[in-house]
Amino acid sequence: MIDLNHIHKTFNPGQPNQVNALNGVDLHFAAGEFVVIVGANGSGKSTLLDIVAGSVRPSSGSVHIDKMEVTKMPDYRRSQWIARVFQNPLSGTAPDLSIIDNFRLASIRTRPKGLSIGINETFKNQVRERISTLGMGLENKIEQPMGTLSGGQRQALTLLMSVMDSCKILLLDEPTAALDPKSAQIVMKTAEDLIKHYRLTAILITHNLKDAFTYGSRLMLMAEGRVQKDLDPGQKSALKQSDLFDWFA
Repeated sequence: MIDLNHIHKTFNPGQPNQVNALNGVDLHFAAGEFVVIVGANGSGKSTLLDIVAGSVRPSSGSVHIDKMEVTKMPDYRRSQWIARVFQNPLSGTAPDLSIIDNFRLASIRTRPKGLSIGINETFKNQVRERISTLGMGLENKIEQPMGTLSGGQRQALTLLMSVMDSCKILLLDEPTAALDPKSAQIVMKTAEDLIKHYRLTAILITHNLKDAFTYGSRLMLMAEGRVQKDLDPGQKSALKQSDLFDWFA
């Protein structure tokens, strides 16, 4: 599904502040895999995700999605495959628009936009039904501006919006880092359910080692721009939570 071939990324090359963010990364992410990536700040996690998304171009190496080379393809063109949820709950939504307007825009994310975004009762009922699965009571507030919601509410809705249009890959960039524990639990459970239901290929970056232990079928540790550990489902299931904490001891 996703292939990264000998990826290097250097920021500010030749300058005093040069940073070698990725150093020869070779990875294959199979269709339907839920991969969790952990690592200290500066380990290369976010740069790796940016290169998959297309918001950062590698210094060398190639990126393939569904066997198509996309190395030089920008992120807006990769949206035909990829949806992304960011750490900041304010990202990815239009705060001045209502919940239902945001969902409609998300549903036509990869399609040409006309003069009307075309909201009818059928669509409203569909959105209400999806939102009700969160258990937040927001299904009766779809006309409320998105900007009036809490961070946890917005992040949960952003997850639901990510699969309103066609999507094969879901990138989760520390989606619970700014949330309270209850909201974080709702977001992670929602993400897990969506990944399973839509059979998405998913990559989660997190500093929450409990989430890294609980979620995903494959677990990776990054350090100094390289993959230091890469556990398949069998190895991950045999891992003890204390072993995971020892990685950072």
